[in-house]
Amino acid sequence: MPTSRLLRFTLFFLAGCLSLSAQRSGDTRESEATTSGDYILQPLDLLQMRVFQEPEMERDVRVSQEYAISLPLVGKVNVKGLTVREAETLVTELYNRDYLVNPQINITVMEYARRTVKVLGAVGAAGEIQFPQEEGLTLLDAVTRAGGFTRLADRRRIKLTRRLADGTQETYIVNADDLIEGNASQIWTLRTNDLIYVPERLL
Repeated sequence: MPTSRLLRFTLFFLAGCLSLSAQRSGDTRESEATTSGDYILQPLDLLQMRVFQEPEMERDVRVSQEYAISLPLVGKVNVKGLTVREAETLVTELYNRDYLVNPQINITVMEYARRTVKVLGAVGAAGEIQFPQEEGLTLLDAVTRAGGFTRLADRRRIKLTRRLADGTQETYIVNADDLIEGNASQIWTLRTNDLIYVPERLL
């Protein structure tokens, strides 16, 4: 391969790797939670806290839009990005530090917040798709729940639009054929409020 072509190929490959790495970094926590089976807490989740041999400490609390819960004695606790087990560990540490001796605390999700994505375009039943409780959702899972691709769907140029933490939006082009055939380097785990658009092929 000529040097110039080799250089262009190398730069193209590295750019793709950097783009993929940036996208993966945002999905890492969600992917880990899906793999481990542990749920990452969301605003409006309803939690129950039980403290062994301390019935007066039992509380039902709802996660606020700021990812906080209010508990007796310790006040507000930030649970953003935490799984149920990690929140349990944090709350145990807070009570153990100043208020209780070796507390045994159990936190359970009593009611899950409604998490959805939108799937539009060339699918059988476009609209909102809800996440399964305590589970993640991949791009192909969402399309399947939206009735699958229509006959005219351009499966190689699916648009995934995502709002980032800083309020900006990014759009990714995903080749679903690679996902279906197992040739993709990732499965595209979705986040709440992602928008998937499946265009039609040009005839």
